[in-house]
Amino acid sequence: MRFSFLLIFFISVGFHTFSQEKKSLNIQRTYKSPKIDGVLNESIWKTSEIATDFVQFRPDIGVKPTHNERTEVRATYDDDAIYFSAKMFDDPDKIMSQITQRDNFGQNDFFRIIINPNNDAQNNTIFIVFSSGAQADAIATLNNSDYGWNAVWDSAVKKNDDGWTVEIKIPYRALRFANEEVQTWGIQFQREVRRERARYSWNPIDPTKGSNFLYHGEITGLKNITPPVRLNLYPFISGVGTTFDGKSETNLNFGLDIKYGITDNFTLDATLVPDFSQVGFDNLTLNLGPFEQTFNEQRQFFTEGVDLFNKGNLFFSRRVGNAPVSRPELNENEKFVDYPNTVKVLNAVKVSGRTKNGLGIGVFNAITEKTTAQILDTISGNSREAVAESFANYNILVVDQQFNDNSSVSLINTNVTRAGNFRDANVTGLLADISNKRNTYNLEGQIKMSNVYLPDNTSTGYSSSFEASKIHGNFRYGVEHDFADTEYNINDLGLNRRNNFNNFGLNLSYRTFTPTEKLNNYRINVSFDYEQLASPNTFTGAELSAEFRATTTNLHSFGIEFNLRPGKQFDYFEARQEGKFFIFENFARIGGSISTNYNNRFAFDIRTNLSTLFEDGRDLFGYEIRLSPRMRFNEHFLLQYNFEYNSNKGSRGYATSQNNESIFGERDRIVISNNISARYNFNPFHNLSLNIRKYWDTVDYDENLFTLLDNGRLTTSSGYTVSNVDNDPNINFSTWNLDLSYSWQLAPGSFLTALYRNQLFNRDNESNIDFGNNLDLLTSQPLQHTFSLRLQYFIDYGSIKKVFKKKVNS
Repeated sequence: MRFSFLLIFFISVGFHTFSQEKKSLNIQRTYKSPKIDGVLNESIWKTSEIATDFVQFRPDIGVKPTHNERTEVRATYDDDAIYFSAKMFDDPDKIMSQITQRDNFGQNDFFRIIINPNNDAQNNTIFIVFSSGAQADAIATLNNSDYGWNAVWDSAVKKNDDGWTVEIKIPYRALRFANEEVQTWGIQFQREVRRERARYSWNPIDPTKGSNFLYHGEITGLKNITPPVRLNLYPFISGVGTTFDGKSETNLNFGLDIKYGITDNFTLDATLVPDFSQVGFDNLTLNLGPFEQTFNEQRQFFTEGVDLFNKGNLFFSRRVGNAPVSRPELNENEKFVDYPNTVKVLNAVKVSGRTKNGLGIGVFNAITEKTTAQILDTISGNSREAVAESFANYNILVVDQQFNDNSSVSLINTNVTRAGNFRDANVTGLLADISNKRNTYNLEGQIKMSNVYLPDNTSTGYSSSFEASKIHGNFRYGVEHDFADTEYNINDLGLNRRNNFNNFGLNLSYRTFTPTEKLNNYRINVSFDYEQLASPNTFTGAELSAEFRATTTNLHSFGIEFNLRPGKQFDYFEARQEGKFFIFENFARIGGSISTNYNNRFAFDIRTNLSTLFEDGRDLFGYEIRLSPRMRFNEHFLLQYNFEYNSNKGSRGYATSQNNESIFGERDRIVISNNISARYNFNPFHNLSLNIRKYWDTVDYDENLFTLLDNGRLTTSSGYTVSNVDNDPNINFSTWNLDLSYSWQLAPGSFLTALYRNQLFNRDNESNIDFGNNLDLLTSQPLQHTFSLRLQYFIDYGSIKKVFKKKVNS
């Protein structure tokens, strides 16, 4: 009934059609390709139609630049590529040009081209050239921009007395378009003047309503262009040397990544011999909570072009090649002596694309090898191998239909099949994201079913979510409902940290789009969440949150936030025992942040918060300080320091288990983290970076420990203490890692990367240790050294074909 009411309300407000004027740029064919050098002296640039009259949409709407800060764009094309030139008029002394690595915006003016060959407002390819000469690119939809996607294209920048110019060549292999005689593409040009954080667009944008991608203009006149054979090869060779605890190992790897255009709109990506030797360290932290600790994906194959596969949040790519899902049973007197932390990925393939009618299809497949663990009999001294993870196949199938320029419905299925008598899994989701034609209201709905196939039984679970929102204007609001039963489990290929919830939420916000005398913009958010278990259907807690964020006209940002959990909160997960719950009352937290203008050579971020409980018998007080000063010494060198101090005294939580009973403790926890990062960019093609991180976390329990009563309260009557439990719960946890890397783009799409890293790790029970002694303990641990060198070369089939064709004709 509730969902039906929301749907009727949503439909009733959507009768009027959203419409906006589209500028049009007519393009001429050239028979002499422009030289990409930033100098606009070719004859085609003198006769081409001009796209100009840019209009600001951030921070103010509708402001036109002065004549001396205008932008003029021209375009042309030939059989191989589409070309653009742009002239950004400006005072050359005011242009910001920090040299950065690819896809790193830094403090730069930039020129952005957004191309939509299907002209559907939803599927865009973005190309950005910074005033420093660096590039960025992305594939983008209404809800996501994937800057992990990297195409091979050409650009050049030149600064002049009256501004700066850019020339761009985008080969057709970097785009997906239909094989039609006459084509009209969606197009948008944007320019950012960094010193003012001012963003201008060629076709006017109204940020108060809908996505910016709805406001494209059109480029007409494209005739008789044929999609090329899109076959790109990335052969690589990598050498890795590792030293740890007196043992050394070296590996030499040869491999190949492939991108192949199966059709005009569908592409196959494959890594035939995966090499992840230069993936960065995870920032390890101590996890005291009841839920799984996870880290972000850093392997490029799994971060690039995965928008379709991320539908419904059913795909967590770290599952592929992560630690084994099972743990072999040990016999009496046995122990693990070599247990694998990862599983080798043998190969992985993605096929994805979208037709001109908006039908998107994605297929993902990855295979991992059988992995064994070494087990030792401590009495006999005999050892044996046991399978920790069998040969496994990971699959995803996604079908997504877009319509109305702003909506979509999707069906996604994930499947994991393991050889032998091991766990298998299958998850299916039906998703809808629908906005009305005026782009004023949105309705999202998801229904998911999970199946886990164990050797002796099958478990089936369900989850759903619905949200209705007003998405235009200054004042916005939304209501939502999220549900998952006790059997819902997607963790073979997805990630859900918990299930068994039946939650309701309400959110309200007010934002500005026009600067005031002192503020460029500000935003106020208020939300309320009412939380229940799905089974039994019982109240577990409520949360009220409020937040204020603002940016001044001097481009400094600041914010204040407040969270309150009023009354009794019932935590059914901290105890790690079915049916048990832990009560705490009236938790409150208040915090604030300041971020100064990054355009200044010296800038800093600071964030702090205070937290406590208003509960009889509790004396909880926590505070956190995060400080991040940064110094841009010149346009090449950036140094940043991140410091975090987190003190939480008087908190209570799970400490250990004894006699199959959960033991709680009151604890003081202090986290100190130091991170130094330095970047020196010689030019956009030569980059040197250093990252050093030291993390220290201590957890010190009071001597007397608690057991959990059936009413959710704690008691010391059982007599447990830190001294008499089997496992000392006190923790001293520290890590160190250093990454030093050098990258050289020796040709378009081709890179030579050298990496040195070392790492230390220590965990013990010395929770009262001081900084100096902790550092001594950490540095006494074995130091892992890794050095790797990787060469990747880009080969375009079309270019090779042309070379051979010229030789034959000559």
